[in-house]
Order: sequence, then C-alpha cells, then structure tokens
Amino acid sequence: MKNGVVRAGIVVTGTEVITGRISDANGPWVSERLADLGVEVAHIMVVADRPDDLMDALRFLAAEEMDLIVTSGGLGPTADDLTAEIVGRFAGRPMLLDDDMEAKIREILRRFARNRSFKFDEEAVMAANRKQAMVPEGAIALDPIGTAPGLVVPAGERVVIVMPGPPRELQPMWPRALETGPVRAILSQATPLHGLTMRMFGVPESEIAKSLREIEDEDGVDVEAVEVTTCLRRGEIEIDVRWRNETEAVAMAVRDGLRRRHERETFSLDGSTIDEQVAKLLKGHKLGLAESCSGGLLAARITHVPGASEYFAGSAVTYSYEAKEELLGVPKELLEEFGAVSPECAEAMAKGALKAFEADVAVSITGIAGPGGALPDKPVGFVCFHAILADGTAIARSPVIPGDRADIRERSGLVAMHILRDLLS
Repeated sequence: MKNGVVRAGIVVTGTEVITGRISDANGPWVSERLADLGVEVAHIMVVADRPDDLMDALRFLAAEEMDLIVTSGGLGPTADDLTAEIVGRFAGRPMLLDDDMEAKIREILRRFARNRSFKFDEEAVMAANRKQAMVPEGAIALDPIGTAPGLVVPAGERVVIVMPGPPRELQPMWPRALETGPVRAILSQATPLHGLTMRMFGVPESEIAKSLREIEDEDGVDVEAVEVTTCLRRGEIEIDVRWRNETEAVAMAVRDGLRRRHERETFSLDGSTIDEQVAKLLKGHKLGLAESCSGGLLAARITHVPGASEYFAGSAVTYSYEAKEELLGVPKELLEEFGAVSPECAEAMAKGALKAFEADVAVSITGIAGPGGALPDKPVGFVCFHAILADGTAIARSPVIPGDRADIRERSGLVAMHILRDLLS
C-alpha cells in the first residue's frame, strides 16, 4: 500500500480496442466497482494483443506499487489470446493444465453444440480450447461464464485478477473474484472511500479553479487533502469530491465553499441531473413544447426521462412561417415584423403551445443553428427561449450558444431544461 491506501491498475487488452473498432466498457466498470470497495484506481491502460506490450503494462503497474492489477481480455482459444500465459510469466508461475477446468470447458462446448443442433469434432475443438484450461501454478481458476475461465494470480506483494473481455462474461464473474482469499486479504486493508457530486450551469471551469484557490487561501481549507475533479459535460460543470473518513470535514468545507461562491449556478448538491429534477417538478403539470431550430430534440429528451413523459402533452416542430401560423397561431404580422428567430416569436410560439396542447406549462425554442440563416444582428447560435405557465408567469432568454449545428441544437435542449426548472421551482 502507498500512504495507507489500497491502489489498483487496470489493463484492457485487445487490438480491436486500440484500433477503435470496439469501445472499452470494462475499464470504467471495474474502476467504479473498485472505488465502491475503497480502492483507489490509479491507471487504466489499453494494450494490443502483443505479449511484450502486456508484460510492459504489468511491470509498469508493479513499479507504481499497485496492490491489485485487473486485466480484461485475451483469454480465448486463438493464438493471440495470451493473457493467462503472460500473467503467469509476470508472477513467476509456470503454466499447468487444470484437469477439472478442462472437463468444465468440454461440457460447456457439448452443451453449446446440443443447443445449436449441429455436430462438431469434439477432440479438434478441445485441442484449440485446451489452452483456456492452462493456468499459472497456484492460481485460483474462476468458472467460466462463456468458455474462458477467470484467474486470481498471486504475484509477490500484489494480486492479479484476470477477467474475460466480453462484459457479459466479466461482470457476473467479478463477484467470484472478490470472494477469493487473496483478493479478500487485500480488500480488507481498504478504508471506505466517500464521494459527492455537485452540478452547476452557466459557470466556466476557470471560475471553479479560482474558487478552489480562494477556499484554500481565504478559508484556510486544505483542499489537497481530498480529491476534487471537474468535468464539463455539454455546458454543465460536474464537480466530484472524494474523501476518506479522516478528511470528511475538509470535503464538506469544499462543498460549502463552492456552493457559497456559486449559489446561483449550483442546481444540484446530491448528484441529481437536470433531467431528473425536471421530471419531479413536472408532476401534476401538463407540458406543451414548440421547437424550431432544435428539431424536436427537446421533446425527445423529455420523453426519455423516466416519469416525465406522463406529463408531456405534445410538441410542434415548426420551421416555416406557415407552420408557425397554422399549428401555433403565431400572427403573420409578428413574423414579418420581427422574424421567426426573435424573442417575440418565441413568446408567441410558447403561448400557442399552451393553447394547442391544452397545457399549463409550455416551452419554445427558435434560433439559428446553421450559417445559412445568420444575420448581422442574429449570428449563428442566437437562440430565443420562452417558458410560460398558464397564469402568465414566464422566463425568456436569448443567448448566443457556441458550437456547430449539432452543438447548438443539443445545447438548446439543455438550456431549455434549465429554464423549465427555474420556472417550475
């Protein structure tokens, strides 16, 4: 252990991952499971199906004093599946045939053949699959979910958990690995790792960095005693604070210091998303939408939020003047005077959605997402929003949203969700 903390590294193997043909799902999944156990994940590495590359990764993690190393992939029957052999060599353990595991793999293949109703040359197939029953001496073999067994391999001061690549095999096998003696011995030394997530909207990351410096300098808080990470996600700032028992007071001071400095921009202290919050606030309401530049993306977002679609009456996607007039009742004179992209048109669209869908809350979006419609006073990204309740209470915004067409359309939906939250709360 380093500084009294159990640390882990993850090695994802597979040339198909390196080349981008398959996206890695195992590294983040295992990392999250380890964090739940109080283990600090220091590295996630991806290597091709080359023996030297895998060995280099294992040696690097050993030099970094990892207590646990988890590998995924490279356990199949083909020649390029060499993870078990390389891990055995890394641990200084010769490979031996596990007769019981060979028998289990044979039965799995027989079952597979029966279920598919075809004949196969059992001995020829087993000759190819026998390498899957070769395990490092002294390792604990984990029964396969497919045909590839997992392994728990003691390697000096650390333990290597060798898992199959397909997530459908790795995930159900994971609890079995945790139950083995060598892994339990290491996990017993881990102390609880706690975390909280704050979410903000309308503040740049640079301001968060400035606030953290102020919390340290002005409030006298040792911010470095906890782990603070910030991530920009489609216009929102997600701030994660992680700590162990002895630094809980520091974590709470960081949270309170950030909230105090960004009270207006902070919309979540418990990690809840804007979609989840809007879904709760919509309870008892009937929502109507009117969209132009966003092309129905806000409606799609609403209907994908669990519970929100129950309160969603409908949406009108209108681009042309005629559609705005006929479907939403936007006056022709208003369109000719102010244009389709204007606060006045957004207001008329929202009121039209209230009426058209017999709703008690409505949101409209109209803007310029592409260069074709830009004007000197209405640049690309100029988007007008209007949210209104049946009693006339309303919020209107007309920001310029940065990015290309896809960014503007997607972020328009996010802005609309935040305006809707403000209106309903």
